[in-house]
Amino acid sequence: MKPLAEETLYEEHPSMFRNRPVEFVVTCLLCLALVGFVMFFFWWLKCKGTTLTVTSDRTRLRRGILSKSVTEVWHQDVRNVQLDQTFFQRIFGVGTIGISSAGQSGLEILVAGIPEPDRVKALIDQYRRR
Repeated sequence: MKPLAEETLYEEHPSMFRNRPVEFVVTCLLCLALVGFVMFFFWWLKCKGTTLTVTSDRTRLRRGILSKSVTEVWHQDVRNVQLDQTFFQRIFGVGTIGISSAGQSGLEILVAGIPEPDRVKALIDQYRRR
């Protein structure tokens, strides 16, 4: 029997505005003084250089644009999935996801500002029970 191909179920970058609306507005206002452009650019690079991917087999966190760091946790090894949301994150539909596996004592994947964190947790829970 041929094994099923790995399917990408979710892939997102952290949200800039929805995760930190006050900082976003302040940075935009600082753009009027030209200082904000540099801050905004590096913040944008950090967000675009971070990608959380949930597939049918594993969850992968990729960070970096010039240099790269990849952390993967296979769903069969997931011990704990944490979802944290502040009041404003709940309003804007983003949150922080933390994943730990049986092989590590702490969180292996921790990323803030991820859109639809409830969906991410549900997908991981669904596939780790298979």
